[in-house]
Amino acid sequence: MKQIEKLSENINYTAVNMGNLNDLMEYSLIHPVNKGLIEGKVFFKDVTNASGTEISFNLLPPRSEQPYFHRHRKNEETYIVLKGSGFFQVDDDCFEIKEGSVMRVAPKGSRGICNSSDETMIYMVIQSKENSLEEHTTADGERLPFEPKWR
Repeated sequence: MKQIEKLSENINYTAVNMGNLNDLMEYSLIHPVNKGLIEGKVFFKDVTNASGTEISFNLLPPRSEQPYFHRHRKNEETYIVLKGSGFFQVDDDCFEIKEGSVMRVAPKGSRGICNSSDETMIYMVIQSKENSLEEHTTADGERLPFEPKWR
């Protein structure tokens, strides 16, 4: 099983590298609830010490589907399709998705994803507590007079 490489870390950040997206199948984990092996999935919350989001990269082989529908108690999820095409279902609504599609699903929405193409689908999922975003504008940021070290 492939391991995430830690690039750098300090009190205000953690930087990691998972490698090439095409190598996602080298990652796997044991699902904490049903104890089944899930291949082609890597989580980042723990390795980056995140406190407000869980991010995962996921791979679905050609002509396959996520083996289960699920929902959450408190967390919404945003799915971003990076490669491939297929279908996404929330409750009774099923629709086509492709590279560049973005879907936000409320915690109570029953969700599932299917790769109907002949190429590998790669998608990213960002999970965060519903209604937890307090500032969502550029007004939350502050410009600083830093000079980049890469120059």
